[in-house]
Parts: sequence; structure tokens; C-alpha cells
Amino acid sequence: MKTSDFHFDLPERLIAKRPPQRRRDSRLMVVDRSRGIYHEHFPHLTELLEPGDLLVFNNTRVIPARIFGKKDTGGAVEVLIERIMESDRVLAQVRASKSPKAGSTIVIEGGYEVLVLGREDEFFVLKADQDWMTILEDQGHMPLPPYIDREDELEDKERYQTVYSKEAGAVAAPTAGLHFDQELLEELSNNGVGFAEVTLHVGAGTFQPVRVDNPDEHKMHSEWMCLEESVVEQIRKTKINGGRVVAVGTTVVRCLETAAAHEEQKGELKAFTGETDIFIYPGFEYQVVDAMITNFHLPESTLLMLVAAFSGQEEILMAYEDAVNQNYRFFSYGDAMFLTRKPN
Repeated sequence: MKTSDFHFDLPERLIAKRPPQRRRDSRLMVVDRSRGIYHEHFPHLTELLEPGDLLVFNNTRVIPARIFGKKDTGGAVEVLIERIMESDRVLAQVRASKSPKAGSTIVIEGGYEVLVLGREDEFFVLKADQDWMTILEDQGHMPLPPYIDREDELEDKERYQTVYSKEAGAVAAPTAGLHFDQELLEELSNNGVGFAEVTLHVGAGTFQPVRVDNPDEHKMHSEWMCLEESVVEQIRKTKINGGRVVAVGTTVVRCLETAAAHEEQKGELKAFTGETDIFIYPGFEYQVVDAMITNFHLPESTLLMLVAAFSGQEEILMAYEDAVNQNYRFFSYGDAMFLTRKPN
């Protein structure tokens, strides 16, 4: 298996730069093991999900993680927070003509002073003179993905956020959830579909390309997650009663499968809080997730490999070819897929 096996040609015009007028207006491609590929709109989810199924959401909330300032030498700086470590300390990417040195100062717009403590791998450790959330709420911009090549706008503060977001800490949205509005959630609940929530704070590493030709050699980024015992119990009951566990997005997939595959879990789904760097690609045997809602992902990306492992590599690449031919909208603000799992 090679990284190039997951390449497909994507016309620039199919990359969604803005969200649809309403969240539910997205199209939905269904890739079903028994019925094949067919095309619907997102509210058709009420027909695809059955009473007793369990939708699992990622309740992380995107923070306004992009800020601007100047080095003490006067050079312009762009800072993208990766993770808040303590109230006054973060890991961040720093873009500047020359990388700042440890001990130097960055002055953020608004007059906030930030001390560069040093580096951890590709990230800088930054210490602020204020609580970082105060700085971000005052001066932060929504961290739109690199393929949305425009400045963030007022609309993005609400639309690049799920309606059920609660736990602040992500620097990228769990985009499969962007299609849900409150009305659709209420309709699904009234139909007997259950809801559960996990937390996985999505990092900027989700956009990191695979730069090696052998996926086995790719180093996966790490993200913080939390799966509580109450959700584990909901999943157990769903399985016992014949319902399906339906993950809303690849972050939920990574969270649930980490909790089952972690060396301390010994193959059994248990509550887990900590770091996950799980890399799912063809050959992986899923243990928890039965169906998945997801957006369309970048060529040769880890997320494309994850869905290929779920529904079959050949099937997914055929579906993506069909999506291009049918003018589906791609990536964060794009359309969605509903996938059923191939047998292990």
C-alpha cells in the first residue's frame, strides 16, 4: 500500500469556501454495503437512522485560535494556537520571516505581551501576561482550514462551530457535525434515535499531509480526548439491543476506536481520557463504530485512509470519483457522506 494509492483529482471549483445557506442544505452521498451508492440531501438522515441507533457527537468547541502581532524586532507575526496547556501557556505555530528565539517577546494586537519560552518539536511554547482565553476572545480569529483561502468573517464564528459544541479547545471544527441544526436533532430524537457525546479537541495536525510514500512511516499527530463511562454504557446497551453506533465524524471514530484498541483496554471498550495518536488505514479492524457520517476529505490524507479502511478502499475511491462527477462540495464547508462498515 502506498500513499499515492489514495490520490484523486479534485477540481478547485469543488472546494467549498463558504457554508450553505442553511446547515441542513448540504447534499448526502450514501455508500451502503447492501444498496450501493446513491444521492440524497442531509435531512434524509431521518430515513437512514432507525429507532435504537445511537448517534455519537464530538462536543468540542473551536476557539478563535489565530492571532496577529509583532516581534520585539518589529517583524510581523501570525500565531496559530495548537493547544492550551495552562491558562497562560500554549503550544502554537508561529509564522514570521524569521522564527522567534527563546526569551524574545511577541506583542499581540491589543497590547498583550507574550514570552517565547522555547520549542516542542514543530511548536513554540508561549507564555502570556493574561489568560489566553481572554486574549483569544478579544483578538482571536476563527482558524479556517488552509484550503479556505480567504479571511475569516463574522459568519464563521457561528457556522464553523457545531450547534452542540460545549468544551472549548479545538482549533479545527469536527466538520461532519456542521450539517446538524436543532430542528433535525429534535426530529431524530423524536424518532427514537439516541444521542451520546465524546470530546476530542481537534488539532491543526488534522490537516497535516502524509509526506512519505509508505503510510506505515507516517507519524500521526496527537490530540486530547475523553470518553466517559456513561457513554460506554450507552454504547453497550445499543449493541445489546441490536442498534447501530453511528459516529458523527472521523474524530468520533478515532475517539471510540482508541478507547477499544488502547493497550490498557485489551480490546474491550472502556472509559478513557488522555492522548490519542491512532492512525487508521486499510487493514485496521474496527471494533465499535457501525456507521459513519463524514465530509469529503483531501487526496492522500489520513482521513481518506480512515474512511477507506471503514467502507473499503475500492468502494471509497469509486464514491469519490462519483462525487467529483456529481459536483459535490468538498472539505469542511462541503457536503456529507453516510457510510456503512464493511465486514472485518
